Amino acid sequence: MSDPLKRTIFLVGDTQRQHAKNLIDQAPPNFVMRLGEATRSDAQNRKMWPMLADLQAQVPEFAEFSANDMKLRFLNLLGMEMRFLPALEGQGMFPVGMSSSMLTKSQFSGLIELIYAVGAKHGVQWSERSAAYFAEELGRHAA
Repeated sequence: MSDPLKRTIFLVGDTQRQHAKNLIDQAPPNFVMRLGEATRSDAQNRKMWPMLADLQAQVPEFAEFSANDMKLRFLNLLGMEMRFLPALEGQGMFPVGMSSSMLTKSQFSGLIELIYAVGAKHGVQWSERSAAYFAEELGRHAA
């Protein structure tokens, strides 16, 4: 259940900025205000998964990894800090604390660019789903 007092306001114009200021002025003592760049969009996330599937299908050394493992490898390549903990049964290490949903839109764009670069290096032909997203985004920005 979400907290009815918790708010997210996208500061896209003067009206939203004024609303945010009013909420701060009305906030009870000991409330916390966080300000930051918007996190990745659903559209960015929808683009990443078919791209990872394209890499897995076309690059033999990537086929052995799950899509989530591939994502973690790219997050590491992007330079995102990851911690590793030992498995409970002592069978190796596993990454913790990194989720692509916490990336900002610009960080996620960098992740997509890295996936494109690795795909280009291996001659990957992007699928219709990957290409459809790209065309959709171009249409949005051209309008």
